[in-house]
Parts: sequence; C-alpha cells; structure tokens
Amino acid sequence: MSTTHEQTAWANLFAARAAGESDDGLASILALSTATDLISFSGGFPDPTTFPGPVLAEILADILAGGDASALQYAPTPGLPGFREFLAARLERLEGRRPEGDELLVTSGGIEALELLGKCFLEPGDAALVEAPTYLGGIMAFRSFEADVRGVPIDANGLVVDELERMLPTGLRPKLLYTIPDHQNPGGVTLAADRREPLVELARRHGFLIIEDVAYRELGFTTERHPSLWALGPDTVVQVGTFSKTFFPGVRLGWAVGPPDVIAGMVWAKQNTDQCAGALGQRLLEEYGKRGLMEEQNERSRVLYQRRCDLLMGALDEHVPDGVDWTRPRGGFFTWLTLPPQADTVQLAAKAMDAGVAFVPGAPFFPDARGRNNIRLAFSRVQDEEIPEGAARIGRLLRDELERLGT
Repeated sequence: MSTTHEQTAWANLFAARAAGESDDGLASILALSTATDLISFSGGFPDPTTFPGPVLAEILADILAGGDASALQYAPTPGLPGFREFLAARLERLEGRRPEGDELLVTSGGIEALELLGKCFLEPGDAALVEAPTYLGGIMAFRSFEADVRGVPIDANGLVVDELERMLPTGLRPKLLYTIPDHQNPGGVTLAADRREPLVELARRHGFLIIEDVAYRELGFTTERHPSLWALGPDTVVQVGTFSKTFFPGVRLGWAVGPPDVIAGMVWAKQNTDQCAGALGQRLLEEYGKRGLMEEQNERSRVLYQRRCDLLMGALDEHVPDGVDWTRPRGGFFTWLTLPPQADTVQLAAKAMDAGVAFVPGAPFFPDARGRNNIRLAFSRVQDEEIPEGAARIGRLLRDELERLGT
C-alpha cells in the first residue's frame, strides 16, 4: 500500500534571514576549488604545497603514545589549556601584548568568530559596518542576524577613516565595524599606520566594537608590520584570527582576543553552536608550533605567494589594456581590478569560464549594489606556469569588454 504526498516546498518556510542569492555566495567560489579544466583565480585558498607533511603523523603518534586522551575528547569551550597558553605566548611575541585568560577564545576558524559576535551583538535592524569591498563571509554572517550592513569605502591605504568619521554624526549608530587591516580580502590593500590609532579612537568615542580580522597578517611580503588594532585598543577591539591560511584549513582553528565581557559572551554563544573547537587539531598545532615548524611554514608560504604575486603583476602589466586599474599587494592572496563604471563583470565572469579562466566578480564583496565593475583575482593557488596564460586570457576578455563599451 502506498500513499502519495505532495512534496513540501520547504524553502517557503525559511526564515527571512535564510533568503539570499546563493550563486553569489561562498558556495559558488568553493565549488571551483576542485576544477581542473580551467585556470582559476577564483578561490582564496592556500596552496597545498605549503601544508605540513609527514611530521603531522609523527606528532600524532607522539601524542597518542604519551597517553594524552585530551586530544580525542571534548575540549573546554574556551579551548584546551595548553593550546591557549601557546596562543597567548604567540600573540605576545607577534603583537607585543599578552592576553589574559578571560580575553582569549579558541574558535573553529575565523568565520565562526564572526558568527558568534553577530549572535552576541546584533538584533534585527542594528547597524553593522564593513569595508566596501570586504570579505563576503563577513557580510553574510551579519546579515544572518538581519543586521543593517553598510559599507565604508577603502582606498590604496585601506579603510578611509576620514569618511567613516563623516558618516558617524549623521545619526548612524553602529554596534560593530568589521575590518581586515592587513593585505585585505578582496582589495589586497593594507591600512596605513597613521590611520590605525584614529580608527581606534573613533570607536572609543562613538562606542562601537572593532572586529579586526588578521587572516593574512602573517603573510606579508616585507618585514614591514604595522601595530595591530587590538594591540592599540584592547578595550574596543576584538582580534579574530585563523590558522586556515597558514597551518592548513582542514583543522578549522582560529582565535578571538578582546575585552573580557565580549569574550564571555562569545563563549556563551559557542556553547550553543559547536560547543568547542576540535581538540585533536588544537593538540597537533600546539606541538607543531612548539617545534618551531609554524614559523618555518609561514616563511615558505610568504616566499611562494610573493613569487606568484610578482608573476601576476608582471602579466597584468603586459596583457591588461589601458582603462583598467588594479591594486599591488604587499602580502596576502588577492589583487582587485577596477573597470570603467559601466562594465558588467558578472556577465564577464560567465564569458571567462568559456575561455577557460575563472575569477570572482566584485558585486558579492559589497553590502549594496556596487562592485559590478570590479574583479577579484586570487593568485595563491594558481601554478606559476599558468599565471601568464591566465592573465593573457583575462586581458583578451577585458579588451573585448572595453571595445564593447566604446572606451
């Protein structure tokens, strides 16, 4: 005996915050990560050749042989004590400030920290500021709590703090400002040293929390390293970090450091999500770092990514026509192209796929309708020998687009 049921249209029952255009989101970028039939400048993925090798098996064997059951058990929500000590000491060395115990939380990557902060702070309609453009995961995280997400422009020196200062007296009352000060995604720019303290002071004066994403901070191509916003303003900044770009993304490990009451709220919020970051990854990274291998890996990564960035800059200089500008990164994974205002890079991205090359159009990186004349190129995972040809294909597409526009 069988019964026929009408299929429920579950999407009609989704909450308003779940509605969105998924084709422009992270899923479509991640879907290109395994493509083998095109030259992809799409996803901002670390190169697998930078990942740890057989030494991880040795470390795991040592942990298990030592009878350390903590690696296989649930962890305390704030993180394993040994890993937290490793993190605190590392932050002290890199940032010149050691977080107290109640200022530090281990997270499951950087994106979870954004989600936890949104859960703690944002009611429907609350204002959350982001750089324009910015990491689209930040926009998605804040919109999931039905926040009013607004953009603050960036230029070659990062967030335009003067423009933010002009925006604030107009009645705007943001709770959060999300920024990527070092080697920004997608812009590839770095916040100038003389803008950092004024930004922290603005936050103090107007009572909003700065979320400082340092995903690419350790991947600079030079020894120049500006003070972090957290080191300048630990009372009004939460630094969010991830090991996905440095150690490897499979462990899904990150951190948040900030004011104790903010971290306490994030710990509470985390208890209602994944409860704790994976203990095995924490122990592996702790032992890997204690052996000095983390710094060695970062140095190899910086050399690789700088070489690829240089190759791409040279190829763009050769193949991209006049009328298109792009940023020249000093670290990280990305460069950002700007076409004439009437260009449509969404349509151009589809043509690019037919030409055997992939990039991300600019629109998803803005919280409003801007960005259709921008392109993000990620050079981190493109093989050296493919970069010139990929840039040549993009150059031909751009030349055709400019001819179509009559510019």
